[in-house]
Amino acid sequence: MVLFQDAPLQTEKTLSLIELVQDGGLGGQLIIGLLFLLLIIVIYIYFERLFAIKSASKISPNFMTQIKTYVLNNKIDGAQSLCLSENKPVARLIAKGISRIGRPLEDISTAIENAGRLEIYKLEKNVSILATIAGAAPMIGFLGTVIGMILSIFEISNAGGNIDMQLLSNGLYTAMTTTVAGLIVGIVGYITYNHLVVKTNKVVYQMEATSLEFFDLLNEPA
Repeated sequence: MVLFQDAPLQTEKTLSLIELVQDGGLGGQLIIGLLFLLLIIVIYIYFERLFAIKSASKISPNFMTQIKTYVLNNKIDGAQSLCLSENKPVARLIAKGISRIGRPLEDISTAIENAGRLEIYKLEKNVSILATIAGAAPMIGFLGTVIGMILSIFEISNAGGNIDMQLLSNGLYTAMTTTVAGLIVGIVGYITYNHLVVKTNKVVYQMEATSLEFFDLLNEPA
């Protein structure tokens, strides 16, 4: 009578992000913590700038029509009050131009250009931080990987030269976790940065178009 022995059950190994971080040692935990902090900064800057840029782009559709009416009727105070009530980058540019009415067009153009640079600087506040994080996060993650590999090799050497595949695989899992985390933060930072740049450019084009319309108004025959 042949007895069939049951094959030993193989337990499936599961990956747990928390366990990988906990087993990564102090160095790996610091790297993951730093990357998580950078991710929070990216998300905060993105939404803060996104709402600010959207707010800056909203202006009354008949704003320039009203400005034209005030200027042609020589009601400069009314035009200035309208710009103050809007309180948007476009309105502040026009207000700067209106305050220079009566001077040469070159002086008006210079004043508007200087005001435009200041408005663009305000719109781009902290956006460069996203670009920095997008480039630095993958390198920080790779640094964690290198540290994890060094620690794994150190543990193997301490084991008397006997390669423990379990020990090696755990070390590699932990090491690669920092690379994945760094890439995720870098990708999020890169996407959010470029999206904000596109949104900012739309506001800049709006300011340029409105400024040209204002100069056309000044060049109209009395």
